[in-house]
Amino acid sequence: MDDDVQRAHWGNLEGQNWAGLARLSTEEIEGDDLTDEPSDGHRFVPMTGRDIKSTEEQEKDGRRFVESRGGRYVFTYMEPDTSAWKRKRVRLPDGRTAYRVIRPVFEGALEDLKRGIAPNGERVDGLIVYDIDRLTRDPRHLEDAIEVVEHHHRPIIDITGTLDLLTDNGRAMARVLVTMANKQSADTARRVRRKHEALRVQGIPVGGSRPFGWQEDKRTLHPTEAQLLRDAAHRLINGATWHGIIAEWNREGITTPRGNRWARDVLKEVMRNPRLCGYRSYTICDIDPETGRETRTLAVARDDKGKPVIGQWMPILTVRQWRAVVAVIGEGPIRGSGHNTRTYLGTGTLRCGKEGCGAPLRALKAARSQGKPEGYFYYGCHGKSTGRGCGGIKIGGPETDELMGKLVIAAYEEEAAAREATMAPQAWPKEADLANVREDIADLKQARRNRQISAERYYADLNEYETDERRLVKERNAWKRKTLAAHGKPVDMVKEWHRNGITLAERRVYVERVLSAVVVLPVGKGRKMPLRDRLVPIFAEE
Repeated sequence: MDDDVQRAHWGNLEGQNWAGLARLSTEEIEGDDLTDEPSDGHRFVPMTGRDIKSTEEQEKDGRRFVESRGGRYVFTYMEPDTSAWKRKRVRLPDGRTAYRVIRPVFEGALEDLKRGIAPNGERVDGLIVYDIDRLTRDPRHLEDAIEVVEHHHRPIIDITGTLDLLTDNGRAMARVLVTMANKQSADTARRVRRKHEALRVQGIPVGGSRPFGWQEDKRTLHPTEAQLLRDAAHRLINGATWHGIIAEWNREGITTPRGNRWARDVLKEVMRNPRLCGYRSYTICDIDPETGRETRTLAVARDDKGKPVIGQWMPILTVRQWRAVVAVIGEGPIRGSGHNTRTYLGTGTLRCGKEGCGAPLRALKAARSQGKPEGYFYYGCHGKSTGRGCGGIKIGGPETDELMGKLVIAAYEEEAAAREATMAPQAWPKEADLANVREDIADLKQARRNRQISAERYYADLNEYETDERRLVKERNAWKRKTLAAHGKPVDMVKEWHRNGITLAERRVYVERVLSAVVVLPVGKGRKMPLRDRLVPIFAEE
């Protein structure tokens, strides 16, 4: 196999099988043609046509080069649009986290070359690339390639002559070239980052596809979509459900700017974006020191004086409305905020009221012999033989559903009356407590950086402080939602409950939000009891 490396150095490839690696360069660009702003603030685009040939041309040239020197071209590793420089966060086998250039096709090609077998089963003796940039811009990956040549005696060559891993001098020069290419990418990234910072401070909009609610210029409002977002914000602040809004939009054929159907997480990201109230935003990355997990969140850009940067576009919501929506989103899952696939309104909420039971009731379709209308059903307790109930409760389904609807409507009307009678406080009374906890967290992190406390003490105290912070933030979000909602008009539940097109899942959400359970009391044999007396509602507390 040493002979394969020597012969490749001489340009004699007779009797050898070669594979090619064809890669599009996906590196950072700069200038006025910035059209996309990913979460890390950089833009990576395929540079084919600007600096290198297409993958098809690379394959064709590699095949011609190998065959002109007596070799046989057996396989092409087609690497999709990837960066040979950009690093991503990964978890190492020992559990530690690190940042690495991720190129599974490249890494797989090196492993195949070590074994001498291509993915199609053909023997492979060497790897050819167009030039050194097609191989790598990362010193760590270059050393991996050198290892294949030096220790596994598999030649790696290029067409242009800029890459020489077959000699000591060539490997030394390759290290210099890759280091310079790596620096070039880092310099470009720095200039792109600086340009984005300048755009952010000026409030200039960037981004690929247009944001929902605005025209293609990303500045002018789209009249229909902007109104949809205003209505959605109003409904969410005043107690409507995510699922109800999404179901309505999808039913009416309203799509995202990319033409996709709406999902809850997509709508939440749109409603959380500060752009809605005219603030310029940017993405920040944070690493949890305990778990090593990276999180990305949108933050409001601020000027030198700490004031929010106002974007150069027309806002859809007021700042107060946007903060109210964020308060609803920020408190996490709350009762009645999702949806499910149950087919009856009362299942999951109705409970058996017979002493010692308390089991959830199930729905039972009425037998034809009972002479009930088509589709009539009952709610009843599971039989004793199932081990899931006592079998001692049965109640008419449609009548029960109707009364549960009245209970929900009455609860919302009571809330509306309470809003008119009471004024919410203007300031959250525990704001200072939250500020103190966050100051303690900052002091703790600084003490750890200065090695004034041990890691054990740091993580123990940090967990305690962060628990207090989460509790206080949850309380503040709940207070904000109540306070800001108090200034708006609550949901008209009579209109909402009987809205044309409302789904069962939407009604179930409202039921779950108002009622923790409805206990169905038994009646003795031969006795009659009004339905309203048999149902005992247990109202949910926020």
